[in-house]
Amino acid sequence: MTKRNVHFFTVKCPHFDTSFSFYLYLCRSIYYNKVITMGKEKIILTGDRPTGRLHIGHYVGSLKRRVDLQDAGDYSKMFIFIADSQALTDNIDNPEKVRQNVIEVALDYLACGIDPSKATIFIQSQIPELCELSFYYMDLVSVSRLQRNPTVKSEIQMRNFEASIPVGFFTYPISQAADITAFRATTVPVGEDQEPMLEQAREIVRRFNYIYGETLVEPEILLPDNAACLRLPGTDGKAKMSKSLGNCIYLSESEAEVKEKIMKNMYTDPEHIRVEDPGHIEGNMVFTYLDAFCKPEHFAEYLPDYSDLDELKAHYMRGGLGDVKVKKFLINVMNEELNPIRARRKEYEKDIAYVYEILKKGSEAAREVAAKTLDDVKNSMKINYFADQALIDEHIRKYQG
Repeated sequence: MTKRNVHFFTVKCPHFDTSFSFYLYLCRSIYYNKVITMGKEKIILTGDRPTGRLHIGHYVGSLKRRVDLQDAGDYSKMFIFIADSQALTDNIDNPEKVRQNVIEVALDYLACGIDPSKATIFIQSQIPELCELSFYYMDLVSVSRLQRNPTVKSEIQMRNFEASIPVGFFTYPISQAADITAFRATTVPVGEDQEPMLEQAREIVRRFNYIYGETLVEPEILLPDNAACLRLPGTDGKAKMSKSLGNCIYLSESEAEVKEKIMKNMYTDPEHIRVEDPGHIEGNMVFTYLDAFCKPEHFAEYLPDYSDLDELKAHYMRGGLGDVKVKKFLINVMNEELNPIRARRKEYEKDIAYVYEILKKGSEAAREVAAKTLDDVKNSMKINYFADQALIDEHIRKYQG
């Protein structure tokens, strides 16, 4: 489908920024994308900012799902990138922080079970084609549209950027669209908070395809299938688990560190003062984390007095169950999940040169794919001057007769 296939109208639609013809195109484009991608290879792209070690919020929100998807074999390709360029947009005065944490994120990926023989792991800054794609996509997005992005708004507030927003940070949704489309990703597994970013990427794809013809693949979001994992709160009960807020449990932390954070820092029910007091499970981080990590078999192993999580919750709500007992159960559950990750990380830490070789090869392979997409984009935009022999011949005839 190209721009010529759409009937044009001059009437403006009050709820859209452009003409009704574009609205009609969007409807057709969505249908087109659904039909076309059914017959094409399924490709996953996802990544993380290297501003520190990864935490359990990353794990339940995306990392664990990535490993499952990788091993299921339902996707022909998987690209996982370390977003160092994006991390610099709010760390430009501290590049060493980003530089040092690239290896930390890579180690966490491998420790969680990402297999470099099944997934391409690469570093964002090593793919210069992404910058050029972002530059072209900027012409497809208005400043007001970026300002309306809820994720951008919340991130700006969290970093106190209201008075002085770095342009690179402000335009992150555009660079993310370049990341996704460069690898023709059909699926992006992320947390719920990233949904507005994916919608903006889809808008960019539709707008580009409307103007220049079908070139880019429109991505779909893949949310965690466990509701408790959509966005795991911090240990202090705040909505977002964040390195900067200091409310994280890191994947690489020791058993003792995890125990201390749960016993001393985890928010429970402030009204549950005595054991016999009825407790609330809503907003109680111990039960929120149990919803995300607990399995039925954990009870037989660590808390045989209860058959399942529902029974434990019921006892807590009617009173007679102390926070310490529930916290100790959570500590066992968490460490059982994290122990294999810790062990794999220690093995990879013994051969850092090998980890860097994985990143180098992955970046080289990723760049080949991105370069092909950039060629397609430039061909569609008709800025492939030296490869367009028809244009050259036309000008020869025009000027040389």
